[in-house]
Parts: sequence; C-alpha cells; structure tokens
Amino acid sequence: MKSATYLGFDYGTKRIGVAVGNTVSGSATALDTIVVKNEQPDWTHITRLIEEWQPDALVVGWPIQMDESDNPVTPKAKRFGNRLHGRYQITVHHVDERLSSHMALSEIREAGYNSKRSRGLVDSYAAREILQTFLNGLAGNDKED
Repeated sequence: MKSATYLGFDYGTKRIGVAVGNTVSGSATALDTIVVKNEQPDWTHITRLIEEWQPDALVVGWPIQMDESDNPVTPKAKRFGNRLHGRYQITVHHVDERLSSHMALSEIREAGYNSKRSRGLVDSYAAREILQTFLNGLAGNDKED
C-alpha cells in the first residue's frame, strides 16, 4: 500500500473536530477544533490545515442513529462533505461515527482532563476515532489482497 495522508472530520453544528492520520503508521492523531458560526465552518482554518497536511483524501463522520436512521445532523454532515469536495477537489469518504464522541469522552476522562478542558478536546478526539476506524478498514482491506 502506498503512503497516504488523511484528514478526518467530526462535523458538528458548533464545532468540527479534525484529526490527521496516515497509512504508514496506520494511526490517527487528534489535531484541531474548528469553530462553526451561523452554520458556516471557518473555511480559512480548514484551508490552512489542508495546505499544511496535503491530504490524499478526507474522511467525514456520518452521524446516524443506532438503528441506522438519519438524525438531524446527518444531512448537514453530508453537505459539509460535499462542500469539502467541491472546494478542494479532494476525495471525501464517509465513515459511520456512532459512539465516536462517547468513546472520545471516555478516553479524555481516563487521561484526567476536567470537564471544562475536555469540551474543546472531545471534537478532535472524536475525529481521531472516526479517522482511526477508516484507517483500520484500509488495513483490513490490505490484508485481504
């Protein structure tokens, strides 16, 4: 498998978590949190991250209910993914993000962060969970070849 870098996004209506990962290490790292105002992401911030990391593709969490039905954020996350592709002409993958925020919050608490400090971390840690799920899927597909 050739080396590839990915940026992962946990879309939210107030904040978007961002993570970076690659196929060499097979791991993702929480990177940043982007502010959303009036349903508009900070595109300047996103552009800066894309220019810095030069990702081969982007991964956006797909927020769905446990019964696989859409929730109120699902169409907004899909629109965000479409806008990423349209603006940057980079392939966008969608990954089931069920429980990613819950897992991120558990990890942050285990690390000893207090709730005030963790508020800003949850989004980027959730993006890491989403991107890690994607990378794990790539590694699994690679083993089958």
